[in-house]
Amino acid sequence: MVTCDHFVGFVMTTVSLKDAKAGFSGLVDNAIKGTFVTITRHGKPVAALVSVEAAEIARKVLGKKRRGLAAFLKTFPGGEFERNRTPSRNVRL
Repeated sequence: MVTCDHFVGFVMTTVSLKDAKAGFSGLVDNAIKGTFVTITRHGKPVAALVSVEAAEIARKVLGKKRRGLAAFLKTFPGGEFERNRTPSRNVRL
């Protein structure tokens, strides 16, 4: 079974694994043209077929390191914080 959804800017097709095997060449052609193909097994999405350009964009986005909390807090006005180095409690070791 093949379904097709249109969203702003791109087309998304959903196809069963059985149909994907039978029409793989056509699905690759669709992906090259910019269609996002979702492959399902037993009705659940298990894989996606996209163009190399879309895969590279996703790889770059997913590969970016996220900033830490301290770097985030420094973006606020007055973001320079002084560290209080005094112990918060007396601890005997």
